[in-house]
Amino acid sequence: MTAVGAGPYPSQWRFDSGRVCLDLVATAQEADRRAGGTEPLADTGRLARWLVGAGLVPAGTPLHGVDSTWVAGFVELRECIDHLVRTGPEEGRADDALEILNARAQGAPPGIRAVKDGKGTLVRALCAAPECAALLAVVARDAVELLTDPVARSRLRQCEGDNCRRVYLDTSRGRRRRWCSSEVCGNRERVARHRRKASVKES
Repeated sequence: MTAVGAGPYPSQWRFDSGRVCLDLVATAQEADRRAGGTEPLADTGRLARWLVGAGLVPAGTPLHGVDSTWVAGFVELRECIDHLVRTGPEEGRADDALEILNARAQGAPPGIRAVKDGKGTLVRALCAAPECAALLAVVARDAVELLTDPVARSRLRQCEGDNCRRVYLDTSRGRRRRWCSSEVCGNRERVARHRRKASVKES
């Protein structure tokens, strides 16, 4: 059981997918890369830090009771969203995934309020201690909105970077975004292209 407040979230978890549900899906990529397929969200405090980093929980909110049941719930929801985003509602186990997604989306999201911080600035806070079901509802509702919006779905892209499976929402001008992150996968592609050119010149 973990109690976590504000703190840095793992640097490899970027929140630039365009939707919080896609940011959750992106955590699967680290699991794919890990030896033995160990689940990154199960590491001590990692899920709690992800919740803060993704904006589901305001920074500084104490998170008590984040345990294996929380991890199981978010991993299950992640797999359902991943399946529906990549393959659509007609493929494979889509009906099972939809059933789980809709069940999670029925829950009420956490109540929020505006409070003054130490400097007198209004900041967002939760009305009560966050519960797993309420936080799952936020992600599930975001996925429902994405999956039922034809315009948003048409902007779904998979990163073209080598060995990258991240899915993101392309809101760029002209819809020409190729990478999940220009600074990460985009930069790797530019470096690789430069090395290929240098190799050709040397030969």
